[in-house]
Amino acid sequence: MNEIGVGVIGTGFMGKCHALALGAVKARMGDVPRPLLKVLCDVDEPTVRARADEWGFDRANTDWRSVIADPEVQLVSVTTPNRLHREMAVAALEAGKHVWCEKPMGLTFADALAMTEAARKAPHLKTQVGFNYTRNPAISHARRLIAAGVIGRVHHFTGVMDEDYMADAEIPWSWRCRKAEAGTGVLGDMLVHLISIAHLLAGRIVRVTSEMQTVHASRPMPGGGMGVVDNDDAVQALVRFEGGATGVIGSSRVVWGRKAKLAWEVHGTKGTITANHEHMNDLNLFVAEGDPASRGIRTILTGPAHPPYAEFCPAPGHGLGFNDLKVIECAEFLRAIAGGPPVDYDFEAALAIERVTDAIDRSASEGRPVTVSHPV
Repeated sequence: MNEIGVGVIGTGFMGKCHALALGAVKARMGDVPRPLLKVLCDVDEPTVRARADEWGFDRANTDWRSVIADPEVQLVSVTTPNRLHREMAVAALEAGKHVWCEKPMGLTFADALAMTEAARKAPHLKTQVGFNYTRNPAISHARRLIAAGVIGRVHHFTGVMDEDYMADAEIPWSWRCRKAEAGTGVLGDMLVHLISIAHLLAGRIVRVTSEMQTVHASRPMPGGGMGVVDNDDAVQALVRFEGGATGVIGSSRVVWGRKAKLAWEVHGTKGTITANHEHMNDLNLFVAEGDPASRGIRTILTGPAHPPYAEFCPAPGHGLGFNDLKVIECAEFLRAIAGGPPVDYDFEAALAIERVTDAIDRSASEGRPVTVSHPV
């Protein structure tokens, strides 16, 4: 496979992110099929036509079903609001298309399960959910260190993902504040990213005890008046992992001063690994060995020795950015489509994260611990 036709549905933040990744991936990773940007879709015709011209798509339209039906499109990228993910992804799979869908998979666990079942019926098709933070070379190196036993047996994971994009009570109400449009709030929007990292570094979460909070119960409506916020601004959970490790995870969209604090620590019997996405090119390692008087946390600055950093820059310390992680994610998906290794988070693996978020939601609403049942 040398080329693959692509249709992107959605022109917002993640639509542009996907388009940039698809446009750059062949130049960065020469071993992948070349994406052909066939069609861009969104509901507003003037906007989608302008974006299609800017981003290099052959054509634009406002009918997502026509994207899926297009014989020149073999890969459909879904970057729309959450409530549309299930219908679009299932339709694309039923039409014989590979699907790259942004997180969360849907509004509910039932949505995620339906999407996964559609993928199971078409095992020749590839799927991927957009947990691009896991593609950071620093995290890939942390996985290698853990697998090599550098920090011993993992016994604890702790982390937060905090931002302040809704900290101001005067920020207008949007679809993200409504369960019928977004599903859960910060749980499905941000904590899922932390869980995606935790599952790779510490194993799957099997038990949760959680609390959720809506800090700003109403927000100004764009047309006047106040709109009700009926999903969560903040969530915290005590968790247990399948290997016996324990942990504490949390996320908030109303923490002033935090822009992209995706910070985590993995504690092992011989050492600790920590990182924070606000300094995304750093990985911190402590190993309990050598002279105690000389021990300390050392910072590993990512560079060409941490694949695939070298595909972006030949010099260490210059740093990668958020959009570069999407290029890495895109490349891994294209390789999988071409017969290469599977991606970390196809629909099946992402369903495990949806099981955890569903359990966190139930634990908070029911006021009790909830066991997460993963299939063997």
